[in-house]
Amino acid sequence: MTTTPATLMVVDDDLEIRELLADYLGRHGYHVLTADGADSLYQQLAKQTPDLLIVDVMMPGDDGFTICRELRKTSDIPIIMLTASADDTDRVLGLELGADDYMAKPFNPRELLARIKAVLRRARPVATVASAQEARWVRFGDWQLDRMTRELIDREGIRTALSGADYQLLQVFLERPATVITRDDLYTLTRGREAPPLDRSIDVHVCRLRQRLGEDAQHSQLIRTVRGAGYVLTARVEPAS
Repeated sequence: MTTTPATLMVVDDDLEIRELLADYLGRHGYHVLTADGADSLYQQLAKQTPDLLIVDVMMPGDDGFTICRELRKTSDIPIIMLTASADDTDRVLGLELGADDYMAKPFNPRELLARIKAVLRRARPVATVASAQEARWVRFGDWQLDRMTRELIDREGIRTALSGADYQLLQVFLERPATVITRDDLYTLTRGREAPPLDRSIDVHVCRLRQRLGEDAQHSQLIRTVRGAGYVLTARVEPAS
């Protein structure tokens, strides 16, 4: 049984970067599309939806932040952002806008490849035997999670689609209720690799998940901050029908 290769799109105004990534990722089994900016990206998205976007931040016209913001209004397509800036503020902003991962230029193509694989794993629909044995519906607090569609359902029955990163983070909490999980462990469990020194991206992802759950950091009841330790899901978790 053959597997259809994932389709990636590289969005960068630098022709050399586009050609380098198209060649490298193509040699590793991916179908690679390219776009030199937002206009080309939007035109191609009207015809087909790739499995993952690799988007440069600093481009003429709509920059990477604007592209991410606009796409997140209607799409949960995984996004990895690239930037030549060493400013952590840009990295945090990209994650807050909904990017699934973020890399600084210059980058090692092998590391980008590893991150692409990790993001695609998080975004892949649940289809394993082990997952099939789990309950499709999970209840915690006033919420339900539909694992099949990766949607949150509130008490009014309103559904909210989760991105791959948000879903993976929520799954980690649901599998370990009433357990304090360190930031480093959350990073490893959701990214599949150890956290870089002083990395705070998990805080950004927890903040985004809290927003999905209608909470804020100061008054969060479901996901509480344990000072100096990490985070804990306080709600009881049980199968729902």
